[in-house]
Amino acid sequence: MNIAIIAHDKKKELMVQFCIAYCGILSKHSICGTGTTSKLVSEATGLEIKRFLSGPQGGDQQIGARIAYNEIDLVLFFRDPLTAMPHEPDVQALLRLCDVHNVPVATNAATAEVLVRGLERGDFAWRDIVNPKD
Repeated sequence: MNIAIIAHDKKKELMVQFCIAYCGILSKHSICGTGTTSKLVSEATGLEIKRFLSGPQGGDQQIGARIAYNEIDLVLFFRDPLTAMPHEPDVQALLRLCDVHNVPVATNAATAEVLVRGLERGDFAWRDIVNPKD
């Protein structure tokens, strides 16, 4: 599966810790992510991560484009709901694309854990039926 990781500034350390904890599962999949988040996670885990721009510089939109082209299967997006984001429209567009294209998205660590454990069990086989790869 192709997994995208994104984390707002105040959630980056949580994303790093999450990816350390689930490195064994994540290492079996292709991972991409926004700028600094990808760099921090890769340095901490050794995971190979395709790195896009930072979110405010267009990284959210780059990932959104890949969702629209059915190239992303799962999104882990640790959001900071208590801090105003100048690029909030990009964030909303990304989440809307996940809904439109039926891509599971976790916006916090609790939901991410459920999705990653489901990924480990093979619970996402239905994605190939709902969104077949061309």
